[in-house]
Amino acid sequence: MKNIIPFLIVVFMTSSTIAQTINVCKTCPISTLKGAINQAKDFDTIIVKKGSYKEHNILINKPLTIIGKGYPVIDGELKGEIITITANNVTVDGLFIINVGTSYTEDYAAVRVRRSKNFVIQNLVLEKLFFGIYIEKSRDGKIFHNKIIGDAVEEYNSGNGIQLWYSKNIEIEHNFVQHVRDGIYLEFSDFCTIKNNVSSLNVRYGLHFMFSNDDIYQDNTFDNNGAGVAVMFSKRIKMHNNIFKKNWGTASYGMLLKEINDAEIIGNSFEDNTIGINIEGSNRIIYKHNNFSNNGWAIKIKGACYTNTFTKNNFLYNSFDIAYNSKVNDNTFDKNYWSNYTGYDLDKDGTGDVPYRPVKLFSYIVNRTPETIILLRSMFIDIIDFSEKVSPVFTPDNLLDNEPQIKKMTW
Repeated sequence: MKNIIPFLIVVFMTSSTIAQTINVCKTCPISTLKGAINQAKDFDTIIVKKGSYKEHNILINKPLTIIGKGYPVIDGELKGEIITITANNVTVDGLFIINVGTSYTEDYAAVRVRRSKNFVIQNLVLEKLFFGIYIEKSRDGKIFHNKIIGDAVEEYNSGNGIQLWYSKNIEIEHNFVQHVRDGIYLEFSDFCTIKNNVSSLNVRYGLHFMFSNDDIYQDNTFDNNGAGVAVMFSKRIKMHNNIFKKNWGTASYGMLLKEINDAEIIGNSFEDNTIGINIEGSNRIIYKHNNFSNNGWAIKIKGACYTNTFTKNNFLYNSFDIAYNSKVNDNTFDKNYWSNYTGYDLDKDGTGDVPYRPVKLFSYIVNRTPETIILLRSMFIDIIDFSEKVSPVFTPDNLLDNEPQIKKMTW
């Protein structure tokens, strides 16, 4: 008998700490998500059943799993932030969140994660939002399979789809983001992975980096944004196998690089952009196995760009392949395919016998006087480009691809 009593006490204490499941529905004992969170214990699961729930300022301050069945609607009624997570080990899955409040002093979000780790935000649909998912001073989280649709028209009164601020080791995968200011925005956020997302029709950028290091983004599509991707004041960014297309406008580009060092740009496709890549103050970057096709400018290089290598890329039917605003060149162009190359290959080794000079005098003129673009297809332009090719005066005389490829390359 003496041994049975301690055993029963242990069993009772253990059973009281087992995670429970709490159901939320209009006819359930608990009819609101806030009420379920208040009654839940650590590591409980809350099942929100199909229906519409008018709630905002929902605080998740304990480790919980919240799962929506049939995409229940959480309607914030434009009153402010809707869900704020401040605990570790929280999962939010399968909710339809609408009507985030708008403010000029507060960055209201559909879902905010603040000072938390080991979180999962997945399978959400977010509409009628200001900011979508806002990650603040958090780490070791996953943002998977979310659909974020805003209605942004101007930059000044709209927020971003997914925003990271002072965060680390966040995985952002398989999200669909449209009609917000920036589709995905990182500021002071390191060691993050951004994969297999589609970011399109956004007012400013499909993806925007600021002061973020050691991140990788790959296999994403950036289509028809104000501009595709801006990578600024960051180091060691890996950019692999992305698609940048139809980013058109007077100040649009597939990718902007500003003050970027020691990066990789490999296996990407730049198609139908005003400028494929606009580069300024960026050094020691590897450009390899990229396709540049049907852009206005494939690559526009501005000042202070040194020790970059452009190797085994395809330049296909761009109005201008390379634009340079300086006579000084410290970058290497080697073994690229140029559709405008007219040289020959007498020994049939696949490499042109005559070096290719990708910077045309006319691109230099257009950089200085944009109105001259109307002369693009005139015979006069062909003549001045030929004269500069024979005797370079305005363009870098050492900017040559000494081994231009005869055939388009595949990888």
